[in-house]
Amino acid sequence: MTFQSPSARREPTAGSWALLALLGLIWGSSFLGVEMSLIDFKPITNAAIRVSLAAILLLAIALWTGHRLPGFATPTEKRIWLHCFGMGLFTNALPFSLLAWGQQQVTSSFAGVSMAVVPLLVLPLSHFLVPGERMTRAKVAGFAVGFVGVFLLVGGDSLLGGGGTTPRLFLAQIACVGASCCYAIGSIVTRLCPPIPTQSFATTGLLLGSVMLIPTALLFEGLPQTASLPALAGVLYLALFPTAAATILLTVLIKRAGPPFLSLVNYQVPVWAVIIGAVVLLEPLPGHFLMALLVILAGLALSQFYDRWRNS
Repeated sequence: MTFQSPSARREPTAGSWALLALLGLIWGSSFLGVEMSLIDFKPITNAAIRVSLAAILLLAIALWTGHRLPGFATPTEKRIWLHCFGMGLFTNALPFSLLAWGQQQVTSSFAGVSMAVVPLLVLPLSHFLVPGERMTRAKVAGFAVGFVGVFLLVGGDSLLGGGGTTPRLFLAQIACVGASCCYAIGSIVTRLCPPIPTQSFATTGLLLGSVMLIPTALLFEGLPQTASLPALAGVLYLALFPTAAATILLTVLIKRAGPPFLSLVNYQVPVWAVIIGAVVLLEPLPGHFLMALLVILAGLALSQFYDRWRNS
């Protein structure tokens, strides 16, 4: 598959909806993988291993299927490399590191709920950067409602008399929200990339992400001292599914139906993260988590569906 022009927007097909559901489940389970890998691997090392293993896997698949990496000969090819760099930075290196660092303090459920912020940020970015994506009054209203949920998510303990938030916990929460910002930027960078085979784009982005992460991890965290079976299983799962497989799925979906459609995956990710965190990790679920999630999803529903309902 080759990426289309940013202005070439298609209505989502049944296949696109099926891929969206699968991607939601994969990403929703990634927070469990992070919790497992953090047993022995520090945050940046965690991100470096998962991205590097995924890059090696996708490079092998690309070579086997005859997909080469972008060239440097033309201005368009050089622009493609810039987009691949942006994808590696904002979709892999930064958010993976921020989430892993944040999950040292916050629960996997919190990290998952924070992913609902992504489509809120995609709305204004798409308005200014993606042809054909405009902010309507409904989208502005949904954006405002959703951010009330974000404030409730981060400041819920203090607002509802739950004992307040320590500075380190607050920074961890901000790191998770920051990861959501990175994903939103990454989706726009991917959408605006000139035409290129999906396999080549995904592989190049992961390779560049690993080039950023490996020296950073070695500089700040050094080599891992131990590697237990649960930690290895966690980071291997992260590499194979939420990184390698999900990178291909998200690039396909962005080019098929655009960033706003991909952002709908964030309705699913928090739900799966909360279910898996509660059932597998036995995490407590504060009431303001659910309240924040409902407010954020209400804002998303308003921004995504009101105009469609009005025009139907």
